[in-house]
Amino acid sequence: MAELDFGELLSRAAEGDEVAWRILVRALSALVLRIARSYRLGEADAFDVCQSTWLKLAQLPTGLRDPARLPSWLATTARRQALRILTARRREIPCADQEPHDAERSPEAATLTVERDRVLWQTIERLPERHRELMHLLADPAGLTHVEIAAKLGVAPGTIGPLRRRALDRLRRALEAQGYDHA
Repeated sequence: MAELDFGELLSRAAEGDEVAWRILVRALSALVLRIARSYRLGEADAFDVCQSTWLKLAQLPTGLRDPARLPSWLATTARRQALRILTARRREIPCADQEPHDAERSPEAATLTVERDRVLWQTIERLPERHRELMHLLADPAGLTHVEIAAKLGVAPGTIGPLRRRALDRLRRALEAQGYDHA
């Protein structure tokens, strides 16, 4: 890798020389993939990082200021791409027992779901104001963090867990008083 002239190869690649691109990709893709895998990404995600890293290089309007630093630039870009994938994945919440899509559900199941949700939210609306606000924030589709919820409620982030526990306990007791059990 040290004997390659990255400046010349990058210039040729920028002019459309496919052979120069192949040489660069062949010489440095292992580096990019190794970095992606170091973030414990699966094979598909690691290859996505590699592809997007090379795409970023191809899209640079003026090329690199110091072509000799191409391996360092690729490594930094690969790290950033891997972190973007991990950040996006953190926002996804996989759940094994998700309800089937509406099209797959029977009318009876849909009716029961609507009724369950109606009773739940009516009961939440009867909770004390702080608990009610917390329940609405927890149900927010944006998936707020404890810090964001604490800011909206005007409390310290460390109080959100105990507050949530008290609110859920109160909600459970209110639902049980209406004849609903925890099963």
